[in-house]
Amino acid sequence: MKKNNPECLRIEKRFTHEQQGAYVEIPFHLNRNISRIEVSYDILTPESVVDLGLRDTNRIRGWSGGARKSFIIEKDFATPGYLPGELEEGEWAVLLGLYKIPEAGSTVIITINLFSKQFQWFRGDLHSHTVHSDGSYSIEQVIDIGEQQDLDFIALTDHNTVSQNYIATPNSSILFIPGFELTTSWGHANFLGVKDPGVDFRLKKTDNVEPIFHHVQQQGGRVVVNHPHCTHCPWLWDLHAPFNWVEIWNGPWRKDNEKTLNWWHQQLVNGKRIVAVGGSDVHRPDPFVKHGTPTNWVYAEEKSTESILRAIDYGHLFMTYSPNGPTIDIRLDGHMMGDTVSSSLKNIEVSIKASNLKNMDEMKVISNHGIEKCISLGQEDILLEQEIPVLDQKFIRVEIWRYFEEIGDHSLALLSNPIYFDI
Repeated sequence: MKKNNPECLRIEKRFTHEQQGAYVEIPFHLNRNISRIEVSYDILTPESVVDLGLRDTNRIRGWSGGARKSFIIEKDFATPGYLPGELEEGEWAVLLGLYKIPEAGSTVIITINLFSKQFQWFRGDLHSHTVHSDGSYSIEQVIDIGEQQDLDFIALTDHNTVSQNYIATPNSSILFIPGFELTTSWGHANFLGVKDPGVDFRLKKTDNVEPIFHHVQQQGGRVVVNHPHCTHCPWLWDLHAPFNWVEIWNGPWRKDNEKTLNWWHQQLVNGKRIVAVGGSDVHRPDPFVKHGTPTNWVYAEEKSTESILRAIDYGHLFMTYSPNGPTIDIRLDGHMMGDTVSSSLKNIEVSIKASNLKNMDEMKVISNHGIEKCISLGQEDILLEQEIPVLDQKFIRVEIWRYFEEIGDHSLALLSNPIYFDI
C-alpha cells in the first residue's frame, strides 16, 4: 500500500521551568475524511522529560508517556497504548506531560501528519487457517508472515469456530478481517466481516443453506462459496444459493481451480455478474501453499474491514499468484473492473494497462465471445497498454499466464474481474 501525501502540521513550543508538572494540550482540527494520524515529537533541550499522549473529541485516546517518540492511529490499527477506532471530525489535541523542565526551559517540536482517505490498491488473503482450527500458525506468526509478504489484510477463516477473531489484535500493521469457514461434508463457505455469526455448522445434505446465508448477510457479513469444484471437498449444494462471492482461485493454480474458472466464465456469458475472489487456504508451512498465494488486490478507500468488503462487492478486485505478481488496470470513461458501463456511450474503447510483466508472459483479453486478443511478450518488466473496442460484448476481463520453471509449464499469474456493458 502506498500512503498519499499528508497534511503536515509542525508546531514548536517553548516551556518554562515554572510549567514543570503541568499537562499541556496542543490542539489541532481533524477533518472528517482523515484515515490515519501520525504524531511524533522532538525534545530539543537536554535533560528535559516530556510525556506524550492524545485526546480526541470525547476522551483521552492514548498515552505513551516517555516510552515512545511517535504513534499512529487508524480505524483498525493503533500503536500500543492508543486505541484504534473512528477518526471523528472535530477538535483533537496532542497531550504533553511536562515531567521535567530544566531551569533554562525546554523546546519541543510536535509533528502531526494527517492522511486523507484516498482510493488505492490493498493486497490481502481472504482464506487462511491458524492454531484455532487445524492450522499450525499462531496469530503472531501470521502477522510476521503478512508483513514479510507486504500484505495489508488477512481474513482468519478457521473451520467452524470464531475464537481466532477474539484473539486477533487490532494493534497490528495487518488488518485482520474476521472470518468463519462453514465446514460440512457437503461443501465449505467463508463468512467474512462478522466476528461471531452465530451459525450452527451441523448440517445435513437435505438442509437448506439459504437461511444461514441470509442470517450472515443480515449481520453485514459476506458469504463466499469456497473451492466449489475441489476434488476432495466440492460444493454439493445448489450454486444458485444467495452467496456474495465465489472463490475461483484456491491456493496454487491447479485443475480444480480451472474447473471453477470455466464455470464462472459460463455464468458471465449467461448474463450473471458474480464477483470472483481468491484465497490461499493456508494451514501450515508448505513450499507452494503460502499466505498471499493467491493475492487479492482490492481498490478501496481505506484499510478497514468495511471499506475492503464494500470494494469487493463492487468487483474492484483482481488476483495474482503472489503479492509480487503482475498488475492490471482496466478503465473506461471513469469506470473500472466490476463496474457497468452504460450502452448510451458510443465508439468507446476499454483501456487495459498491465505492468510488472516478464518475458514469455501471455495476456488474454476475454469476453463473452471468447478470447478477443492474445499477446505474447518478448521482454522483461514492461508496461503493456491495449485499447479494446467495445461493440456488442457483455463484459471484458483479463488473464495473464506466465511460465514458471518450478513446474516447467505456464500457469495463471493474474485474473481480473470483468468490466460489464449494458447492451
